[in-house]
Amino acid sequence: MVEERLYIVTYDIANDRRWRRIFKLMHGYGRWLQLSVFQCRLTARRRAEMAMRLEAAMNMKDDHVLILDLGVADAVDPRVESLGRPFESVKRTATVI
Repeated sequence: MVEERLYIVTYDIANDRRWRRIFKLMHGYGRWLQLSVFQCRLTARRRAEMAMRLEAAMNMKDDHVLILDLGVADAVDPRVESLGRPFESVKRTATVI
């Protein structure tokens, strides 16, 4: 089985049009947590693909993306304090095609 790692991806995009493009792109890789924050459970291949697509969509001089690697997804139990709405970490689920 392919190892997945848990990532937090957060971004600061200077242009609204690029921000919307990156927001839509990120929906394909993880779960939206807050305005510019996603939690992603990815294989190394999917993580590299995501980074490549982000680089293509952003302006490297004006925009900023952080990809935080929290470790092996099955071994990570994020300790998150959530004020307001409850926080739920990404769970591994089977998809039948």
